[in-house]
Amino acid sequence: MTPADRVSTAGIHHVTAIASDPRTNLDFYTDVLGLRLVKRTVNFDDPGTYHLYYGDGGGTPGTILTFFPYPGARRGARGAGQATTTAFSVPEGSLGWWLERLERYGVPRDEPVERFDEEAVTFLDPDGLKLELVAHAGAEEHVPWKHGPVPPERSIRGFHSVALTLRSATPTAELLAEGMGLTADGEAGGRSRFRGTSPVGARVDLIESPGGTAGTVAAGTVHHVAFRVPTEEEQLAWRDRLLDAGLGVTPVQDRQYFRSIYFREPGGVLFEIATDPPGFTADETVEELGSALKLPPWLERHRGEIAAALPSLEHGAGTGQGVA
Repeated sequence: MTPADRVSTAGIHHVTAIASDPRTNLDFYTDVLGLRLVKRTVNFDDPGTYHLYYGDGGGTPGTILTFFPYPGARRGARGAGQATTTAFSVPEGSLGWWLERLERYGVPRDEPVERFDEEAVTFLDPDGLKLELVAHAGAEEHVPWKHGPVPPERSIRGFHSVALTLRSATPTAELLAEGMGLTADGEAGGRSRFRGTSPVGARVDLIESPGGTAGTVAAGTVHHVAFRVPTEEEQLAWRDRLLDAGLGVTPVQDRQYFRSIYFREPGGVLFEIATDPPGFTADETVEELGSALKLPPWLERHRGEIAAALPSLEHGAGTGQGVA
């Protein structure tokens, strides 16, 4: 893209991954990590499968990690052409508390490391999805979910970053900087960082692995990374410019809570451009978020059969309220 064709994104809208058992997934993200279940709906392209959204109290873009859980799904493999790490922000000084919590729940983790003058710990969810907690200055600026099991002063404050593993980082770096308006923000620990302007979810790290084996998308891997735009009009401008740049872009898809277009960046990672509106309160109040199965209008007439086919999520705790 030429400078005149540049569009910009403030940062990440959401990240979507694949899981296996939906109940186990729900328990981990609400009861262990303390995120709010923001929306329980279905995969609009495969309505026999849940689509579960976790985030802050209001479902703010930049805080939303979503899952398609397929019971019995095989494990995927992280590798080149994938988003291989999804990192959350936590307040400075809170990482020791989190290490004790992960230990208490038997969560596999590495030892903390310093990177970009920040402290990070890498750990795995029950399906092997690679996650990080990054303690850094400025995390406290975003208001956390205050009614979960994690004390607000320790709580996750949305995304810190995603890391993409690529055989060659240069074409993706050019897309991020020249095509998507992110700013190059240094190199450390074998990775280069790009940053948007959002207070949450602003960072994208590139890790170059020239001989890396291609990843396999299945349980425990990221399906796609979505970047945010403020309006549908701007999204259409994105689509035109991406097409002009020779990238294959889908038509606009109605995802009920945002509008989406999809394309593969040069390194093979599936990117989405998602609108901030209409948001997760389109069919629930803030207080009701995540409390009931929500379906888009075109699936409502099938509600009975869809609900009957979905595994139950309704035992014990699991709404972010029941485990201290």
